Amino acid sequence: MRKGARAAVIGGVFAVMVGGAGYGAYNVVTAISGDGGTGADGPAAVKTGPPSGAEVKETSRAFFAAWEKGDASKAAALTNYASNAEGLLAGYHDDAHLTDVKITPHAASGARVPFSVEATVSYDGKSKPFAYDSELTVVRGETTGKALVGWKPSVLHPELKDGDTLVTGESANPAIEAVDRNNVVLTKEKYPSLGPILDALREKYGDTAGGTPGVELSIRHGAEGSGDTTLVTLAEGRAGKLRTTLSASAQAAAEKAVTQYAESSVVAVKPSTGEVLAVANHRADGFNAAFLGKLAPGSTMKIISAATLIDNGITTANGPAPCTPDAVWQSQTFHNIKGMQPNEKATLSESFARSCNTAFVKYADEVKVDSLTNEAQQRFGLGQNNWKTGIESFDGSVPASGGPDTAANMIGQGQVQMSPLNMASVTATAMTGVFRQPVIVPRSLDDRELATAKGLSAGTVAQLRAMMNRTAVSGTAAPVMARLGGSIGAKTGSAEVDGQAKSNSWFTGYRNDIAAAAMTQEGGHGGQAAGPIVAAVLRTAG
Repeated sequence: MRKGARAAVIGGVFAVMVGGAGYGAYNVVTAISGDGGTGADGPAAVKTGPPSGAEVKETSRAFFAAWEKGDASKAAALTNYASNAEGLLAGYHDDAHLTDVKITPHAASGARVPFSVEATVSYDGKSKPFAYDSELTVVRGETTGKALVGWKPSVLHPELKDGDTLVTGESANPAIEAVDRNNVVLTKEKYPSLGPILDALREKYGDTAGGTPGVELSIRHGAEGSGDTTLVTLAEGRAGKLRTTLSASAQAAAEKAVTQYAESSVVAVKPSTGEVLAVANHRADGFNAAFLGKLAPGSTMKIISAATLIDNGITTANGPAPCTPDAVWQSQTFHNIKGMQPNEKATLSESFARSCNTAFVKYADEVKVDSLTNEAQQRFGLGQNNWKTGIESFDGSVPASGGPDTAANMIGQGQVQMSPLNMASVTATAMTGVFRQPVIVPRSLDDRELATAKGLSAGTVAQLRAMMNRTAVSGTAAPVMARLGGSIGAKTGSAEVDGQAKSNSWFTGYRNDIAAAAMTQEGGHGGQAAGPIVAAVLRTAG
């Protein structure tokens, strides 16, 4: 805990329980008449339906007035989760040291009220202005029928999430000046999606990078592995210099590429070293899905599946892998993408390049339940929860699940989960034959033990590279990889998700000594969204 800070953490599950209790108590009290009874005519009828314009105006202005005065109890009572709201509203004054609050509401849009906040943050004789925009929505109380502010932490500040608190005091960790591999300074202003990553690096390495703490107003995140987000600096500390493996040019290309597609993430690595060159996310929730995403990777998984077939002597790149119209495994029928022409005489290389699902499913009865799992763990370094990249990351998961999932896992559905970081690493291993655990800061910084795996034989690597090159030159990835020179290879993927109108788009590829993988949620086929992102990164940074 920072010096002088008294943060009341309101956790996600805890907030629902306590907030619900507070809301219930508030409803009981307000449902009783002033003399303690229900009145001669009985209880008043409970209103239903959306709040009227007058109710929206009256409720929001009463809430703003109480907030401005620092009356946390009164403001919280005007929300639908009073206890939850009161803790954060009280902390706004007591922990964040925000005073002279002035709130300006703007024109309402139905029940939604945007507003601007101006305040002063003061601590230890130092003060600075603080201004931002937020919004609230007025809802109908479920039991009282009263118009209430629909409470969520982002009402107080747009970057607050469940479990977060606003705190002013001496920074928990000294600031860092993160630099790329060529000593170029990396800032969240220039590279916006690096914000959470730089915060996480500061939390982990701030104390050892040689800096001294400053005095700040910041968001202390409740999520594990998330560093504080600085909002206002009252007194500068001295930033410690932290060298990363990132490349400013690759990062710039990644940042620009993901902004073209909503809910997108990309990672680029250097296969010869395992160094992460770029990581970018374009997401409404600010989540680092590039490192922490856990989603089915679709047909990009066929890189590992093809290696499994080759390493277990089941077939080879030039061996048989018939592409049939459909394939049945343990009563589940698998199909190919609409319009794919069957080819009973196809080789593994051809079925890989065309991304034929049935060719892989047909071999499900020749692999053991744990064959794919062993290949992923022992040769590609996945799924053992031992990666130490420098910040929190997900290591992939390829469980030995039986039944229909044995076949589904081979085509990147079923129980398989990956992140773009995982698939960039898979591509790097397929290129070089050596698993080099990805890192975003050099191992020499803290002598941490990196994950290892035995990698792939030269023969398997040659076949995988030939298949990926064929995919990039004349297969499903060709339209995206066209005009990219040098040594190239790729694999497309799309993963169907229950409840989504469109599949998630996946794409992974390499060019010379760079491998990149991207994922776009509900982006469609691999070449439609994730593909252009990867190609843009390879084109600029390859």
